[in-house]
Amino acid sequence: MLPVEGGFDHAGNLTRDPAAIEASQRPLPIGYWKGSGLALMLDIVAATLSGGRATFQIEAGPERETCLSQVFIAIDASRVADSEMSVADQVIAHLQLPLKSAAEGVHYPGERVLLTRQENMLKGVPVEPEIWREIQQML
Repeated sequence: MLPVEGGFDHAGNLTRDPAAIEASQRPLPIGYWKGSGLALMLDIVAATLSGGRATFQIEAGPERETCLSQVFIAIDASRVADSEMSVADQVIAHLQLPLKSAAEGVHYPGERVLLTRQENMLKGVPVEPEIWREIQQML
């Protein structure tokens, strides 16, 4: 069994059973809400750019898979040059620029996780005093 719901069974119920998910061929996108959002965005972009069907419009069965949305992207790797400041670094710097002086500031997705991890490695993991007392009483 999966540790979390990973798809749907034939009745349309969420399940942790990999066999039921494989039989229904209805897995959930990987990555929870981030994966779902990315899958939805890519489905919309592909259908819009190609003029083909969105995922929900595709009927089951290999003989019915026509007018599918397919988008191919070609990247010229020679244009990706190492520089003193990468495009990603420039985007993050621009994103953070307006509120650098604000108490909270602007953060890119995942930045606080990295900062919190570094702080916890240095100072230890903070625990509410009441919860810590409860834990100590269990020992």
